[in-house]
Amino acid sequence: MSSNTATTTTTTTALVLPDIDKPLLLRQVQLNGPLQDEVLVEIQATGICHTDLSCMNGTLPISSTPAVLGHEGAGIVLSVGTHVQHVNPGDKVLLSINHCGGCVHCSSGHPNYCVEGMPRNFGGGRSSRRLDSDKVEGGSSFAHTIHLVGNDVPSSSSSTATPCFGNFFGQSSFSRLAIVNGSCAVKVPRETDLALFAPLGCGISTGVGCVLNTLDVQPRSTVAVFGAGSVGLAAVMAARLRKADVIIAVDLRETRLELAKNLGATHVICAAKEDVLARINQVTKTDEGVNYAVDCTGVPAVIETMMDCLAIRGRAAQVGIPTPDKTVPVKILQHLLKGQQYVGCAGGDCVAGEMIPYLLTQQKEGKFPLEKMVSYYDVKDHQRAFDDVKSGKVVKAVISWDSLPSCIQ
Repeated sequence: MSSNTATTTTTTTALVLPDIDKPLLLRQVQLNGPLQDEVLVEIQATGICHTDLSCMNGTLPISSTPAVLGHEGAGIVLSVGTHVQHVNPGDKVLLSINHCGGCVHCSSGHPNYCVEGMPRNFGGGRSSRRLDSDKVEGGSSFAHTIHLVGNDVPSSSSSTATPCFGNFFGQSSFSRLAIVNGSCAVKVPRETDLALFAPLGCGISTGVGCVLNTLDVQPRSTVAVFGAGSVGLAAVMAARLRKADVIIAVDLRETRLELAKNLGATHVICAAKEDVLARINQVTKTDEGVNYAVDCTGVPAVIETMMDCLAIRGRAAQVGIPTPDKTVPVKILQHLLKGQQYVGCAGGDCVAGEMIPYLLTQQKEGKFPLEKMVSYYDVKDHQRAFDDVKSGKVVKAVISWDSLPSCIQ
């Protein structure tokens, strides 16, 4: 069934961030919508991304709390707005970024650089322009997709419901039910394992897309990946897909480096024990360095090392996210004379509707063993999941919502 009633509300359970750097709480919330360009999705699984952690601890600022985050959602469509044509109730979907679809960047195949990207993904609610286009009466309350209700309203609030920072990446999928912008939803086959593939919506696609799209790594080339978390390991697997001759993973944790070797790295460097530049030169058997490099850490000192390891006409891409004030020096003359490049990469510069089916196929054929890095947690054990991610005990944690009541008949 389709939905065109913006004023409908639904009560569900979500993981709510009560304040910056506080533990998430499993609470009852009220959802407003869906609007004409949105879908209501029952979330089956949500990946935990480093961006979620950065917003939770204040490294990346969000405008208000309480907040419902989560942006690697996977679930089943319950209802759709009248402007949504590509998915229907009952479809399985993986969720990715929110984008307008009509600007010069979206229309040319670069939705991660949508001109409305910041308000759509980090604004905390719906824009007034979208509410006006949907002719929503009392639109101010519907600017927020999520409200805390009843006994879950903070004691300092005088109202019966308090708005939450929501609509995160157009989905806020740390919730059993989610109001999702239609642009986020990618239909997948009915046999798709939603828990396994939930991370494709952001972190995994970012690592793969950086190698395939932003850097366009070529066969027989040399690649260095700095940071062997989920994004970096995805980059390692993508370099193997591109048949690079030398794939070097650099990290501080030897357990991560062992996994990197298992996933396709030809060489590993423990930065806590080795001189990274000297080791890269030894591996490449030249003082020239590598053809391609990816930083997945966002640490300025690591980025400097990455730049120093580039060969003549080498290309480096930045996917690790630092705090907004961080900068790195560039050796301008070296950069110029060697024709080197250092570029930013948002979301792997992917079109989710193309990248997700591609990775599903690669995994099915045994060429992209995502299952080797994913660990599963019940939503009621969410604190352990976040603790394990922060400590580095697991690479990619996925929260399952199956223990909560389902709305699917």
